[in-house]
Amino acid sequence: MAADSEPESEVFELTDFTTASEWERFISRVEEILNDWKLIGNSLGKPLEKGIFTSGTWEEKSDEIFFADFKFSVTHHYLVQESIDKEGKDEVLEDVLPQSMQDLLCMNNDFPPRAHCLVRWYGLREFVVLAPAANSDAVLSESKCNLLLSSVSIALGNTGCQVPLFVQIHHKWRRMYVGECQGPGVRTDFEMVHLRKVPNQYTHLSGLLDIFKSKIGCPLTPLPPVSIAIRLTYVLQDWQQYFWPQQPPDIDALVGGEVGGLEFGKLPFGACEDPISDLDPLQAPHWSVRVRKADNPQCLLGDFVTEFFKVCRRKESTDEILGRSTFEEEGREIADITHALSKLTEPAPVPIHKLSVSNMVHTAKKKIKKHRGVEESPLNNDVLNTILLFLFPDAASEKPLDGTSSMDNNPSSESEEYNLYNQFKSAPSDSLTYKLALCLCMINFYHGGLKGVAHLWQEFVLEMRFRWENDFLIPGLASGPPDLRCCLLHQKLQMLNCCIERKKARDEKRKTSISDNVTNTYPGDAVRPGDQLGPDNLKDMDKEKGEVGKSCDSWSDSEEEFFECLSDTEEFKGNGQESGKKGGLKEMANLKPEGRLNQHGKLTLLHNGEPLYIPVTQEPAPMTEDLLEEQSEVLAKLGTSAEGAHLRARMQSACLLSDMESFKAANPGCCLEDFVRWYSPRDYIEEEVIDEKGNTVLKGELSARMKIPSNMWVEAWETAKPVPARRQRRLFDDTREAEKVLHYLAVQKPADLARHLLPCVIHAAVLKVKEEESLENISSVKKIIKQIISHSSKVLHFPNPEDKKLEEIIHQITNVEALIARAHSLKAKFGTEKCEQEEEKEDLERFVSCLLEQPEVLVVGAGRGHAGRIIHKLFVNAQRHLILFKAAAMAPPEEELKRMGSAEERRQNSVSDFPPPAGRELILRTTVPRPAPYSRALPQRMYSVLTKEDFRLAGAFSSDTSFF
Repeated sequence: MAADSEPESEVFELTDFTTASEWERFISRVEEILNDWKLIGNSLGKPLEKGIFTSGTWEEKSDEIFFADFKFSVTHHYLVQESIDKEGKDEVLEDVLPQSMQDLLCMNNDFPPRAHCLVRWYGLREFVVLAPAANSDAVLSESKCNLLLSSVSIALGNTGCQVPLFVQIHHKWRRMYVGECQGPGVRTDFEMVHLRKVPNQYTHLSGLLDIFKSKIGCPLTPLPPVSIAIRLTYVLQDWQQYFWPQQPPDIDALVGGEVGGLEFGKLPFGACEDPISDLDPLQAPHWSVRVRKADNPQCLLGDFVTEFFKVCRRKESTDEILGRSTFEEEGREIADITHALSKLTEPAPVPIHKLSVSNMVHTAKKKIKKHRGVEESPLNNDVLNTILLFLFPDAASEKPLDGTSSMDNNPSSESEEYNLYNQFKSAPSDSLTYKLALCLCMINFYHGGLKGVAHLWQEFVLEMRFRWENDFLIPGLASGPPDLRCCLLHQKLQMLNCCIERKKARDEKRKTSISDNVTNTYPGDAVRPGDQLGPDNLKDMDKEKGEVGKSCDSWSDSEEEFFECLSDTEEFKGNGQESGKKGGLKEMANLKPEGRLNQHGKLTLLHNGEPLYIPVTQEPAPMTEDLLEEQSEVLAKLGTSAEGAHLRARMQSACLLSDMESFKAANPGCCLEDFVRWYSPRDYIEEEVIDEKGNTVLKGELSARMKIPSNMWVEAWETAKPVPARRQRRLFDDTREAEKVLHYLAVQKPADLARHLLPCVIHAAVLKVKEEESLENISSVKKIIKQIISHSSKVLHFPNPEDKKLEEIIHQITNVEALIARAHSLKAKFGTEKCEQEEEKEDLERFVSCLLEQPEVLVVGAGRGHAGRIIHKLFVNAQRHLILFKAAAMAPPEEELKRMGSAEERRQNSVSDFPPPAGRELILRTTVPRPAPYSRALPQRMYSVLTKEDFRLAGAFSSDTSFF
């Protein structure tokens, strides 16, 4: 048994060498990606044009791979170019170097101002980078670096890919790469050195040449020529001799204060500091200039809009900001609601008969002063008077202006700038709402902040009530119903103006009618034979006599006194029910016609042949967008039932019923067909028919929809009574609507107010930017402004735009302001306005424009050109200023000064035109056989950069893998 069990206890370990390791799977995945991206073989492109690395289009595509559980990202960077003709490719490409090796020697794109660091260091148009996917991950150990580099080498050899493949090592901020490029019988190794300080032996060209020679190890004697490209960077930071031309703010100024040209109704513009911090000229056969911009320069327009936007996020009410309510009377802490109601209903004529600033301002201010010190008042009298006169220019004149006032230098109503309010849903730039937004923006920034905003708003609301109670139209508002294209606050003010217009017209008409009745009654004029004085007519006459002495304001305050509802009078009893019947027609025919406007052409009534008259009708009620929305919700809540639909139709036919009653009063004896012929001619169909005598006559009848039993038109006609428009119940109750608007304005918090007016402020900011841009004429700014307008129009049309989107718009406006300010700064520094020759001036303006739009600009003529001479002068002045400053700090004794010679001689001897270079970049290139003398001559390249705190060498060394 023991012998039988021995074979079973033996264990045989089998190792399957066909299973792929993690390393092999990693290499396979790299090869798969290279194949998917079609990077196999040599794809030659066109020769690189000068500046193509900056002006051309770069694209990239990425993928992710894993080495065990470590994730890498693979990114392919390439310049978009057309490939050259592929005819004869197979014959030619056998001995052609890979495209990347040819690019190492190209000198058309040295030191590109804006490109990937590998493009700048090696001049490559296409390459692949393998890097840790997470920013916190890094390949630090030498063994892992070599493992990755081996993987890259194997993948390139297996696939035949001739695109350079780099591996990023160490921490990402160091930008350290190693890589390889393989071709038929050739290979290029990309190596790199990065140090914090420059070793002393490599601070000069000879030391760098020694490194380059030792790396290529050329066996030839003498060494083939090495081409050298050098870039020296000089930084000009001292602009002491050129002051920033922005005017300092005059905080105490009221109107015309020079804060970027600030005054009421105009937004400021410009940077508070110089937005250009330094200028980098290049000392070389070719000069180019780069503008380094100041980070986030403080700009007035951006600050104004940003601070106003912050008000939108405040939660306090006006009463909380100003203390107790400014409308409360002293000593009335607890008011009975009955007193308030009686005060509203009792007619009380207002003793003020003309507009006066002293009469209409400071009401809220006086209430505030009773509870706080005078010095704590947010706005002083001068500022408040100035603003109110700016908003209400008619207040300065004895006679109020009924027309709309316009702002100075305002764009015409036909221009694109004027019609921007349609896109922004703001308000016209000559409107009161627009001017109010600018004043509140300025008050918020310069005069009291949030408290000043609340104070001015209280005064504004008081002025609105004053104008309503005294029949003074609000200036700066277009006549007619509310414009739904504008912001809601503008619509509310237009609605209030409509109420004032209706009230004013009604009061004037009442005065005229009273004076006519007095003239016709008291002198004893005889009653005309055709006049019929019934009990109701006498009743009306007595009432009018008794009201002669009353103030016209009492008429507007009491609806019952002005509109007589005649539904209970004996004269029209039964007519409403029988008006559609024959008996009713006879009775109506005996009524006296009232409320006729004019005769309607040659039309006559169908039953009695009398001329058809167009009646005086009530105008439809104007509505703001919130009222329309509210009405829509009410109608929608009625549901789809028959009862709900009937009620909805009755609510919508109020205007139709009013017009029917006016028509009946103007045309006694009329029928529904007569009304339809005037009101809706398409619903009355006429046909030619032959009568009994054989004559062709026109016969008409109502349309099919009018014949539907119990339709709304028939029901309304049967319900309508012959009442002229002047005695009907008002479709538009201006008293109620005006009080609703005034209440709406009074309860607005500063945050709500800022939300309403922010579109106007953005509108004004865009107009200001466009105005400033027209002076500087920068093409890139014009494109950005169009983008801002397009973006703003999409965001501001929503009822409650998101804060984040609003911040984006404000940020865009601020950036454009900074860009225009930079243009202004550069023009001042280069003296474009001082050029006497027109050609030089145009060249300088073009040069400044390019500085703003391009990362680097070539100086035409280098140091000998006009721009070059100006730059040279700037450096010389800065150097002289520096030496004078040092001399003042370390003044030597007088005897030593005499031995040193004159001041001019000392300055010339000690001051160079340029300071020491802030950075030095060198590119060394050559073509040598490597590694053996009989090897193929291949391109070699080394890039180096030396700054105060950085030293980098990036070498690309090619070798022959066939003959070595």
